[in-house]
Amino acid sequence: MTLRATRYVAPLREGGSLPGLVEAEDDGLYVAKFRGAGQGPAALVADYVGGELARAVGLPVPDLVLLEIDPELARAEPDPEIQELIEASAGLNLGVDFLPGALPFTLGPDVTPEFAADVVWLDALITNVDRTPRNPNLLAWHGRTWLIDHGAALFRQHGPTPLSETATTPFPMVAEHVLLDRAEPLARADARLHERALDAVDGVLDGVPADWLGADAEARRDDLRRFLRDRLAAPRAFVEEAEHARA
Repeated sequence: MTLRATRYVAPLREGGSLPGLVEAEDDGLYVAKFRGAGQGPAALVADYVGGELARAVGLPVPDLVLLEIDPELARAEPDPEIQELIEASAGLNLGVDFLPGALPFTLGPDVTPEFAADVVWLDALITNVDRTPRNPNLLAWHGRTWLIDHGAALFRQHGPTPLSETATTPFPMVAEHVLLDRAEPLARADARLHERALDAVDGVLDGVPADWLGADAEARRDDLRRFLRDRLAAPRAFVEEAEHARA
């Protein structure tokens, strides 16, 4: 879904990329992830792909929308930093449905060994380096634990090598995952999730806006597709690596 942003409400200074709370034409509030922020559109690609793959395998993720930002929104903002960010983010940005009253993550009863293993499995698949005790990117809302902010996933897309060529590169940072100690054996999560994830890859990537993908959008989309398909091909080394870290 694409919505037009109608008002910039407030900055959310918890994140290094300075996301903001934005009202859209449906009168809903969304956490806006701006294409003009430090990591650029590539972080939006990771956030969208990670969030929609999480949804596809059954994990709770806030709704994601595409937010059309008009640079005119900057005129009402007194903060020069925010003005500059909005002006640099004209066009399509990412909006994450705002969860009012959400609380910081705690190990509630819904964080079962099965749930923990599923989250670790997903983050190992998408090489998400940002689900650690220091910054879990999990929220408690309405009795459930919700996954947010996947912008640090697919982190090797920022390097000089095509992402697909890193599909079998080890991901040792999984050992720092906040839920790893809570997780049941990762093979069980793999049995539950790998076919669902594989079936979702094409649809998720087709939903990524072309102008987030650079000059050769389809080549970049194919690179992402090969990366995910290669990681999901048997034998899935990332599962064994995560299980070794868990044990």
